[in-house]
Parts: sequence; C-alpha cells; structure tokens
Amino acid sequence: MLLAIAGTSLRELTRRRSALLLVIALPLAFYAARSDEPGQAVRFLALGVGWAVATLALFSHVGSRHLDRRLAVVGASPTALLLGRQLALLGTGFTIAGAYLVLVAVAQDVERLWAVALLLGTTVLVAAPLGAVVSLALPRELEGALALLAVMATQMLADPEGTLAKVLPLWSTRELTTYAVDATSDEFLRRGLLHFAVAFALCACGAWAAAVVRLRPNTPPEPAPA
Repeated sequence: MLLAIAGTSLRELTRRRSALLLVIALPLAFYAARSDEPGQAVRFLALGVGWAVATLALFSHVGSRHLDRRLAVVGASPTALLLGRQLALLGTGFTIAGAYLVLVAVAQDVERLWAVALLLGTTVLVAAPLGAVVSLALPRELEGALALLAVMATQMLADPEGTLAKVLPLWSTRELTTYAVDATSDEFLRRGLLHFAVAFALCACGAWAAAVVRLRPNTPPEPAPA
C-alpha cells in the first residue's frame, strides 16, 4: 500500500514539470544571493531546500485530497495515505538535497562536509511534514504557498538569537550551518539536532492528526423518531 501510494504521488509531481523545475531551482537562487559568504550561502541553501520540499508536499497533499477521500472510503487508513505520500516526498527531497550537496562540495570550502549533508537531510525531514500540515490547514495551493513563504522569510530575517527564530521549524539550520562551516564546538551540533527532533516530532504529529481528522468517515445523523 505504501509503495503504491508513493508511486502515485511521484507520478502526480512529475506531471507538473514547470512548477517542479521552478521549485527545485529556487534553492539555487537562495544560494547564489550569498555565495560569497560560505556560512550564509549554505544556510540560505538549506532554507531554500526546505521551502522547495515543503511546497512540493503542499502541492502533493492538496492535489490528492479527493483521491484520498475515495481511498479512505474503500478502506485505506489515513496513516498509510500520509506515510505513502511522505515517502515519495522524502525521496524527492533527498535527491534535491544530494544534488545541492555536490554543489557545496565543489564551490565552497567547508570544514565538515558531512555536517552539511546532515543539515540538508534534517531540513528535508522537517519540511515534508511541514508542507503536509499547511496543506491540511489551508486547502488551496496559493494560500498555502504564501504561508510557507512567510514562514521561510521570517526564519531568514528574524534575529537567530531571538525567541521568534527559535520557535520556527528550521532554526536548527543556523546551528548546524555554524557547526559545519565554522568548525565550532559540538554544542552547536547538539542544539541543532535537539531543535530538529522537536520540530520534526511536532510537524509529523500535526500532519498525522490533521490527516486523521480530515479523512474520518462522515456519520449520517440518525433519523428522528416517528
């Protein structure tokens, strides 16, 4: 079941070639804007990958809304439907992240390249369920994409040491980027991974709960007694 749903999701994404190419190219624009500063370039690249994967998740879950309802009626569980689509999105996201990891390896002098891989991987893991949560809260693609853009823009512009930045889902990119590029102490790695774990758990649980509520069967009201 999971593999069938994942395959269907991948086919749905590949049909939207123009949107897919634009979303995949967006992290490159984020990277190019700060390519002269390795730390900023890598962090902006990670945020761009996060926005791309979250947007693809939004498109996938919004586009499959009616199909999921039909599948739920014939016995598919909301958990299986959610996990199948997330599996496809994670595969796509890791592919995008891998391509950009090669770019960083070639174009930047990074102390800990493996930590950049960890940074991009954790970003994908948070972004996929984040997009699912937004798609379930805002059922139209335009509104959802704008909401994601607002989250990512705030993540970029907010003071990294401030409370606002730390409660946003991708604050871990700042700590992991510092650890990867500046070769700082392991404290940055621990803080980044702790924030990632909390953000991932919240997004994943939120996406699952919203999927269960959205796909729960509608029970018709009992007829009034004669």
